[in-house]
Amino acid sequence: MPGESPVKLTIEALTHSYAAAPSPRAAVAVRRLVVESGSRLCLVGRSGSGKTTLLNILCGVLVPSSGRVQLDGTDLFALGEAARDALRARSIGCIFQTFNLLEGLSAFENLTLAQRFAGVSASAARRRADELLELLGLRARAAARPSELSVGEQQRVAIARAVSKSPTLVLADEPTASLDDENAALVIDLLLQTSAQSTLLVATHDARLIQRFPSATNMAELSVVG
Repeated sequence: MPGESPVKLTIEALTHSYAAAPSPRAAVAVRRLVVESGSRLCLVGRSGSGKTTLLNILCGVLVPSSGRVQLDGTDLFALGEAARDALRARSIGCIFQTFNLLEGLSAFENLTLAQRFAGVSASAARRRADELLELLGLRARAAARPSELSVGEQQRVAIARAVSKSPTLVLADEPTASLDDENAALVIDLLLQTSAQSTLLVATHDARLIQRFPSATNMAELSVVG
């Protein structure tokens, strides 16, 4: 299983299709992709190129039609559903386009709950949540629920939640979508800073984000079809 250090991600012969008349539609087809431990990589491509589908597979939410995803040699889909859920809760930080913050909880509670699911003690989870909210400039908004936060604030809380448990792998889907230049720059800085001890994979078509990453891979080069 992945340990405390950043994880190495290996994708081989991965395909996924959605049922559609008159025949299934191929959403993603990756021959091979290796993301070394501690790497920071952008997956770029047009809308509909399969970026979101691929990230959903990599976090174990979506089971592919065929192929393998390995985290430090552990075959993600050789695990049962409960084991995948436990691995995701413990070791994978996911940042979704829709944020998926729990509306019934405050920003602070969203951060602590994610850590508790990862096995972090209550006291340590509270300390980490305080640290991240301070870092993100959100200490004054700790008690606010998602609907009371701006889009930029929600995005920052979503990033904080993803990295709060110190995951070995962080997956971010269009983390700067719908943000103005000022908020986008802030989110990019925070994402890079707070995921410094993780392997980071970001799906985006935002040039503001791509130019801040050391490397980028076009989805078309992975043999992805729309």
